Amino acid sequence: MTEDRVAITELIYRYAELIDAGDFDGLGELLAHAEFGGPRTPRARGADAITALFVATTRRFADGTPKTRHLVLNPIVEVDGDTASARSTFCVVQATDAVALQPIVVGRYYDTFARDGGDTFARDGGDTFARDGGDTFARDTAGWHFTQRVAEVEMVGDVSDHLLIDPGANDLGAR
Repeated sequence: MTEDRVAITELIYRYAELIDAGDFDGLGELLAHAEFGGPRTPRARGADAITALFVATTRRFADGTPKTRHLVLNPIVEVDGDTASARSTFCVVQATDAVALQPIVVGRYYDTFARDGGDTFARDGGDTFARDGGDTFARDTAGWHFTQRVAEVEMVGDVSDHLLIDPGANDLGAR
């Protein structure tokens, strides 16, 4: 059970690493078998739709990154056989030429996961992914993958150098 919790926690942290690297294709792969979104944010399902969502909504700078750090805190993982759930807190900080280092978004993630027994192959950089019916999605040696990620935004600061959309259009304003 401890190995399962570690594997799931690594998936949670991998999401933060990929978005901060501006690797939206990697995010799509990580969440390929999941629904992503939240009560106050756009929703998408599947690798291509999730990649397109991040491309359309998140600014990347000349270095290819959004110049953010997604800090994921206090993950609580509950495993039940071949399914699991997790909840955690996130705080996104950003610093650009136009915006001093500051927190820009705070909220909670509510995630669900499933375990599969698919074949594996190696991706560039050594990450391991499973192939299932032609789709590719992130997995670790235990076979865990996201089935849902709900991002519940609770507080919003200055996202003018982060988002490519009007946050008011999706009710992203601070409560």
